Amino acid sequence: MSLPTFGHAMLPEWSFEPGTTYLNHGTVGATPKRVTQAQDALRALFEKQPSQHLLREITDFRYLDQPSIRPQSRMREAATAVAEFVGARPDDLVFVDNATAGVNAVVGSLDLREGDEVVLDELGYGAVKLIAKHFASRAGAHVRVLEMPYPGFDRALILKAYRDAITPRTRLLIIDHVCSGSSLVLPVPELIEMAHAAGVPVLVDGAHAPGAHALELSALGADWYTGNLHKWAMAPRSCGILYAAPGRHEGLHPAVISWGYGQSLAAEFDWVGTRDFTPYLAAPVGIEFMQQLGVARMRDYQRDLAWDAALRLSRGWNTELPFERSQVGSMVTVPLPQHAGSTAMDAHRLRLALLVEDRIEVQMHSFRGRLWARISAQVYNESADIERLATALSHRI
Repeated sequence: MSLPTFGHAMLPEWSFEPGTTYLNHGTVGATPKRVTQAQDALRALFEKQPSQHLLREITDFRYLDQPSIRPQSRMREAATAVAEFVGARPDDLVFVDNATAGVNAVVGSLDLREGDEVVLDELGYGAVKLIAKHFASRAGAHVRVLEMPYPGFDRALILKAYRDAITPRTRLLIIDHVCSGSSLVLPVPELIEMAHAAGVPVLVDGAHAPGAHALELSALGADWYTGNLHKWAMAPRSCGILYAAPGRHEGLHPAVISWGYGQSLAAEFDWVGTRDFTPYLAAPVGIEFMQQLGVARMRDYQRDLAWDAALRLSRGWNTELPFERSQVGSMVTVPLPQHAGSTAMDAHRLRLALLVEDRIEVQMHSFRGRLWARISAQVYNESADIERLATALSHRI
């Protein structure tokens, strides 16, 4: 069977408004039609016998003396498929709403004491910094935000920055797999090894990694890893995963404590009360879609298109790329000319004008006194989308 051609020929698989150029897949993802259809079918099925499906099929643990009537619960069945995709044992993987929920669960479950430190970097996701600040402040602990050598990204300098930030009081290191704003792919295995040598456990925020990057979580060595499936793994929103290495299950709890408390990691996270379970249960359909397209083939296409976008835009704007090809994946963040603006409001105005007047959705932000455009390259994009963005911006900056 011949494989489909990537680019605009793939657009019928999604529900985008005609005429829209969508270069922002990384923000909240974009769910393929076949996945939303599978999700809708699950919802319709559940409404036929809501109590049966929710109370006797979703989980394996005994809820009000009503164990699952399936050989394997729906949540564990879906988790097993996802675990295989990300290289983890099913018992070590649970679903969460998103990576933010995963970070909340891990940091909130730590036994922080007065004077302890949580270390993360300035390129990390803003909400993660707030999570660390919240839980640290309740315990009298501190958050250390290390300054990254960026622009001018260098692997050795990154490792040194983290190493210098760790102290005898460090109780957790939070690192990004793919930095949200800068799109940089950090040297995660080396950072984990360095932290563990200092006796510090590691939580990896992989919000943008599942689907876009090959994962072998059991071999990676992280104590905890959280990521989104609704971004690059084609799952419905909202759908994330939380991995806990063997030996790191104890003491880890979801933000909502319910009937599974104290039974197992899966029992606690699979049931946090009545909710819409269909994003998790439909996640394997997104993975199947990617496998039909060819996962490695998809990643190669996305990375090639992202890198071509970086070169095309930086040359057109006469700006310097602060990274090498090996340091980015399916997203690239390119500096705009200095005269394009410098503030968050400048970025907001430019992004809104592109959306409303040019029908181009792309992420823009300000960092260190200038504007940056983050380009997401998905299989429904092609070089014509980059040209359209370049043309539209040439009239606005």
